[in-house]
Amino acid sequence: MQNPEVIIDSLNHDGRGVARLEGKAIFVAGALPGERVTFRYTSRHRNYDEAKVEQILEASPHRVEPRCPHFGSCGGCALQHLAAGQQIEAKQRVLAENFERIGKVEPGRWLPALSDKPWGYRRKGRLSVKWVARKDKVLVGFREDNPRFVADLSVCHTLLPDVGLHIDALSELIGSMQAKAQIAQIEIAAGDDAVVLVFRNLVELCVDDLERLKAFGQSHGLGIMLQPKGPDSVVPLWPDRIDLYFRIDAADLDLAFKPLDFVQVNAGMNQRMIALALELLQPQPGDSVLDLFCGLGNFTLPVARQVASVAGVEGDQALVNRAAENATRNGIDNARFHAADLFLDQSTAPWSATRYDKLLLDPPRSGAAQVLEYLPRKGTDRIVYVSCHPGSLARDAGILVSKHGFRLREAGVMDMFPHTAHVESIALFER
Repeated sequence: MQNPEVIIDSLNHDGRGVARLEGKAIFVAGALPGERVTFRYTSRHRNYDEAKVEQILEASPHRVEPRCPHFGSCGGCALQHLAAGQQIEAKQRVLAENFERIGKVEPGRWLPALSDKPWGYRRKGRLSVKWVARKDKVLVGFREDNPRFVADLSVCHTLLPDVGLHIDALSELIGSMQAKAQIAQIEIAAGDDAVVLVFRNLVELCVDDLERLKAFGQSHGLGIMLQPKGPDSVVPLWPDRIDLYFRIDAADLDLAFKPLDFVQVNAGMNQRMIALALELLQPQPGDSVLDLFCGLGNFTLPVARQVASVAGVEGDQALVNRAAENATRNGIDNARFHAADLFLDQSTAPWSATRYDKLLLDPPRSGAAQVLEYLPRKGTDRIVYVSCHPGSLARDAGILVSKHGFRLREAGVMDMFPHTAHVESIALFER
């Protein structure tokens, strides 16, 4: 069929329009619900097909002009063509559909969607770098939809402006280096008072290359670090010492971190998320609280300000060490941190056998199903679950309701990654 025509019914989990043609589902990149479009196939499968928009015959009233000139080729964003208010509504629908289809549950109340500024919000990111001889150019950017290719960016409006407005300059910098073919990626990390670029150098850099990097950092007000090997090999180039931290206003805290540590990408949303999590958890002065997948203490330490004791558990020993250091840094003595693989049975671990009034979960995309095999125990009557994947949250919600006697009281989405299809959400469970 030449230039097939369809009407888009909805958006799927990765922001593509969903249509049906002769009973078969088609995922159409660049199409929005309600639109009538023609498309071209990009791949065919037994149960569904994939496609891209060829022509928009009837546009959605919510379609907007993408701000970024690279939208559609760069894989960093999927929804810039949809008005911001509609983006968050679409994410709420994805969460609701997952609750219904996977978890067979529905929240007693939907929380208002949580959002912050839509541009220049990314304080963490990883830019791929590739020297392309036939273009005589170094590409610096996120991956395209096909992850084998690096998008040829000149600007990125979701990154902090300190970096996102200088992609061209980074390309020219690396292109001027002798080791231009041996720089693999640039890690971006920003604290409240400093922005750092970590260059992954596959070879030892010559003096001229080091001077070029240092001069770039000085002229742009950016810290420059090198990573010649694994994560532990990161060293500062300029200045000699680089300290990164961010404040948590709701708890009068500041948390130090290293450039390759996991921290929430969106600083403004992190402030709002912590405040909401505390509101839902309702910590009391006599409470004992357990925070699983605690990282460097993003939730643990704010909770510690309001309870008798809190235990944070994390699989990454380096982050556990950082969390303990942050407790000391902020004068907190009622928080204890433990390193443990939470995807293994931890039912006999001393921290696991302790009684907790409340539980906070912030697992990775895979969710916390293994944890729910041995937790929560009796006495835990309130759980706040922060999720970065609606499918795993829905599955775990079903487990908590059907096997542990909880009710899904409240749930809602948080726009941690505007203009992407990423769905961050939060849920409150009670029994």
